[in-house]
Amino acid sequence: MTYQTISHPDGATVAYEQQAGAAPGVIFLHGLMSDRGGTKARTLAAHCAAKGYGYVRFDMFGHGDSSGRFEDGGVGRWTEDALAVLDRVTMGPQILVGSSMGGWVTVRTAMARPHRIAGVVGIAPAPDFTEDQMWPGFSPEQRAQIMSAGVIEIPSDYNDGPYRISRHLIEDGREHLVLQGDIPITCPVRLIHGQRDESVPWQRSLMLAEKITGKDVDVHLIKNGDHRLSSPQELNRICEAVDELVSLARSKQQ
Repeated sequence: MTYQTISHPDGATVAYEQQAGAAPGVIFLHGLMSDRGGTKARTLAAHCAAKGYGYVRFDMFGHGDSSGRFEDGGVGRWTEDALAVLDRVTMGPQILVGSSMGGWVTVRTAMARPHRIAGVVGIAPAPDFTEDQMWPGFSPEQRAQIMSAGVIEIPSDYNDGPYRISRHLIEDGREHLVLQGDIPITCPVRLIHGQRDESVPWQRSLMLAEKITGKDVDVHLIKNGDHRLSSPQELNRICEAVDELVSLARSKQQ
């Protein structure tokens, strides 16, 4: 798989793939322990190519072909990766499409660069999941282990191996929570969530929608959808949301 890299000042590299196309461009932000080669990322690559949209997909720190250990990553670092891609790889307005954990990073990115973001699509977005879901779900023994050893392993429903959850991930998450107050995002937002999602409750999208200060925020619930949202119909709904936001952005530019 051919990809390019950009480097942070500390030498860490971010792997990305870019497709040329018209503005606004689309940037995909993957989920926890996923990468730019996942089903949704590849589906959007094909869709954007067919529509003529510019498109970038990248691997966050500790994922895919980017440098670093997963255990050393966190929402703060992953937001730095997204901002580096936005600032150094793309030009003009962009639509951010964030899946699960990538939805949290998308919110942080949109807050940091409001003048660059023309729209946001959240796919089963998981803002604040380390604090509101993961930490409360740990047993007292697991909490003690993560504080003393710095990492614990928990089973994954989406990967062959377990998640290695670090103390750094939990503590870093606490520094980047977004649901505790208003979220100053005013561009159009589309949130898509399955009501059979056993990883991130669909109510999280409703909470996120309520906190976003912009008025053009829609939540689309898929009754039989799980966390993956990777059926043909679900993938089509994601592409439709992107098309809608591209159309809105272009109409504002005219």
